[in-house]
Amino acid sequence: MRKGILCLLVFASLGMGSAIAEQPKDVFKGKLFAPNVILENRDTLQLSKEQFTAIRAAVVEVQAGVAEHEWDMQEAYQALMLELDKSPVSEDKVLEYAGAALLAENQVKKKQMAMLVRLKNLLTAEQIIYLESTYAK
Repeated sequence: MRKGILCLLVFASLGMGSAIAEQPKDVFKGKLFAPNVILENRDTLQLSKEQFTAIRAAVVEVQAGVAEHEWDMQEAYQALMLELDKSPVSEDKVLEYAGAALLAENQVKKKQMAMLVRLKNLLTAEQIIYLESTYAK
């Protein structure tokens, strides 16, 4: 019974973390632009070859950096699940593994945020105005 309650609490708190993690989609709407949004508007924005190349490089760089943290996150969640199968469950180990998973997840989000800022900085004022007016709605 205790194990079930602990498991439920862990999943609930992790679920709340992912719900919070999804918030930036709305919070930054019209302020930061995903690479696909920029590329979908490539012709309208009249992206230069230099801008396109720099955007591509930024995306490739973040994908490589994120992969390592995703492995760490998966490993921590797997260790967490194994710990939850034990009886009694070590609260300290559960918190340690959950902390490691959340730290890795945070690193992924930081890399993604840095990329979005970098992409915005690659755009001209006119391009930003267009995207803000189109996607801020």
